[in-house]
Amino acid sequence: MQYAKAVPKTPKKIIEKLQQLLAHSYSPYSGFAVAAVVKSRSGRLYGGVNVENAAYPLSRCAEQSATLQMVSAGEREIVEVWVMSRGKQPATPCGGCRQVLSEFAQPNLPVHCLSADGPELHTTLGELLPHAFTRQYLDGPGKK
Repeated sequence: MQYAKAVPKTPKKIIEKLQQLLAHSYSPYSGFAVAAVVKSRSGRLYGGVNVENAAYPLSRCAEQSATLQMVSAGEREIVEVWVMSRGKQPATPCGGCRQVLSEFAQPNLPVHCLSADGPELHTTLGELLPHAFTRQYLDGPGKK
């Protein structure tokens, strides 16, 4: 994975949405604000922020928040993801978020990681999580 300055160029409306969302992050314990936008198969954009809790395991990441918004709206497929943090370098989704994204996306899902300071990292979910645990490993009624 390598940093890219503008290839592919992140649409201005996505950057503006991420910046607006970033202001709503609830991160009083880590001070590490994160915003995410997922694009569904229908083209609709769903946003989320990290929401921390004094009982740390109950906190939610921005990517999870955005995905939950999408699922709550009745959609089930993510086709693109953007994540923005306030660090000097772009932060990638954590391991748990990679797994959540893999439930609703294919390995070739474009994942765009941005820093509010400018640097960008463009990768795919398959590069971030090469051996995802997916429904193919499960037996039962939901197996396809």
